[in-house]
Amino acid sequence: MLKKIFDAIRAFLFVVLTLGLLSLGVLRLMRLQVVEGDEFHDEAISTSQIEQIISSPRGEIVDVNGTSLVSNKVGYNVILEKIFAPSDQTELDRVILEITHILAENDTGWIESLPITKEAPYEFLPDRDSDIAKMRTAIRVQPYATAADCIDAMAQIYKIPEDYTEREKRDVSGVRYEMELRSFSNTNIYTFAEDIPLTAVISLKEASYRLEGMDVVADDIRFFNVDNIMPHFIGVVGMISPEEYNQGKDSGYLLSDVYGKTGIELAMESELRGEKGIRTIGMYNGAVISDEITTPAIPGHTVKLTFDIDYAEKLQQILESHINWLNNQTDPDRKGYEATAGALVVSDAKTGALLGAANYPTYDLTTYKTDYASLNSDPAAPLLNRVTTGLYRPGSTFKTVTSAAALNEGYIDLNTHIACNNVYKYWSDYQPKCTGWHGRINVVTALEKSCNIFYYEIGRIMGIDTIMQYADEFGFGARTGIEVLDFPGQLATPATLQKSNQEWQAGLVVQAAIGQSETYVTPLQMNVLATTLANDGKRLRPYLTDSIYSYNMETLIEKTEPEVLYTIEDKSGITFSSIKQGMIKAAQFVPYSYPTEDEYFSDYLLTSLPEKAALKTGTPQMNTAVDTGSAFIGYYPADDPVIAFSGFVEHGEWSKLMIKQIIEAYLYENYQVTKVSRVFTPESILAGLQGSE
Repeated sequence: MLKKIFDAIRAFLFVVLTLGLLSLGVLRLMRLQVVEGDEFHDEAISTSQIEQIISSPRGEIVDVNGTSLVSNKVGYNVILEKIFAPSDQTELDRVILEITHILAENDTGWIESLPITKEAPYEFLPDRDSDIAKMRTAIRVQPYATAADCIDAMAQIYKIPEDYTEREKRDVSGVRYEMELRSFSNTNIYTFAEDIPLTAVISLKEASYRLEGMDVVADDIRFFNVDNIMPHFIGVVGMISPEEYNQGKDSGYLLSDVYGKTGIELAMESELRGEKGIRTIGMYNGAVISDEITTPAIPGHTVKLTFDIDYAEKLQQILESHINWLNNQTDPDRKGYEATAGALVVSDAKTGALLGAANYPTYDLTTYKTDYASLNSDPAAPLLNRVTTGLYRPGSTFKTVTSAAALNEGYIDLNTHIACNNVYKYWSDYQPKCTGWHGRINVVTALEKSCNIFYYEIGRIMGIDTIMQYADEFGFGARTGIEVLDFPGQLATPATLQKSNQEWQAGLVVQAAIGQSETYVTPLQMNVLATTLANDGKRLRPYLTDSIYSYNMETLIEKTEPEVLYTIEDKSGITFSSIKQGMIKAAQFVPYSYPTEDEYFSDYLLTSLPEKAALKTGTPQMNTAVDTGSAFIGYYPADDPVIAFSGFVEHGEWSKLMIKQIIEAYLYENYQVTKVSRVFTPESILAGLQGSE
């Protein structure tokens, strides 16, 4: 009986204890949810944060004297922030449409890469095949879908209202498509338009109350302090492409970033870009309650280049003046009047640093964006950097290479004489000619007179392998190592012809020996040849970047040192000295018939320079035997070279007439380029230049 009573009491106490514990739990839960619930809820929401990336100011680009070439200015950009923009797609389309209307009313465009014309009937833009294919894939249309099909598909995908006009549907589709490409999100602000005019700023600000998510912000805009001087080397920036983003996303790039597209802007992208900052936005119940910069952006480095912009401008004037003179000859027997383009390069003979360069035609960096469509379609190809990517036969400038091979390998010495009687008669069925009758001459005179017969003979004896071995050692057929894009060109070998299903013939050897056949080089490679000769066989890497500084140029970060890429051993002991003798004689060569009384020609004689120059010219074939260009290489002074130079004029003549100006513009700071306006008879010109290419 007592045991039953004890068990009942124990059970009763257990129930009471359990109920007590449950009551305490319920009370605690009520306290948390009811009494303290708002406090905990507020705390949870207030700690919700969104981090946005802040772009850093891009580093500046200056010339060797510190003169600003590319800097940053404060401009106004139109941005959309998704966190503040309408979540309803129709409302977002309305905002987009109104922004485009306001920009158009102020003659201002906006960022868009849709490869479709603006106006109906819609067509795909030319030369945009890869972009068209990506767009078709992105909007899930058939590979054969027309431009109109693509616009219709985007209107459906983006649910663009039916009452929009065709042009409005096209504009909104372009922006919505660009938003997808740029990954528009809460953390990724979308840049709608860049560097808009003040009139557009005012109009957008006035309408901002109904343009949710839109803002006009002051931002750093790339500003060019030069126009058409060396734009191919300085380069441009643009919105990052999907390919560039995929390569750089691990380094912190966003789809909204700008990226170097050409020139130094591309080559030095990692130095110029800087380090991004972080903007932290605090949220409460979907509303912004705080906004602060938690990590400041760090500006990119400033890049100092190797050239003097004033000297580069003079080179541009020299080249343009010469081509204009050729174009404006009026005599019916004129030569070179169809000159269309050209390139000049001048480098430091002791280091390889580029001191200046010129392309003709060129383009203006300050109007590049607005002029791009016309520049890109211009048959004269002003966007082509002919200095580094223009490929030409070197012509008789190559005779320096053939001379080096023959002297160095012991095929000839200074006592070797070959007779020139105008026609090379080794073969009965192929007998190429020379430009004159030079008699028995050695290598020095052969370089002076540019005798084809001499080089036909030693080229045939050596064979193509030896000639092209030395072409390779001088840097032909390979990239130079310069920071910007350059082409390797090609060498005249049986393997080269085999690639194009052409048959190698013995006669091609002698043509290769004088820089014809299938050897193609860039003017920059010709300049490397000149510096290598100036340094007795040391081939230097050409370079554009002198040094890298902190953004404000207070701290030197890195200095470029000259680099010897290859050294051609002087096996004979007289190889380079003999070539120099020949090049000096070529620079001093003045035939007895030279019209020295003519003011024009006397002004351009290299014999009037303070010291001797070393020079080799050429008249390489372009499309046909009678369609030729005009080329030169050289260095100055000959005995202690300071500068090396090269040039090429397409379909032109007498490029050597530019050389004295190139040298004097370098020597004299206040030198004024002579702009040729006179017209000369072909008799006086030919008399003056007969016998010297």
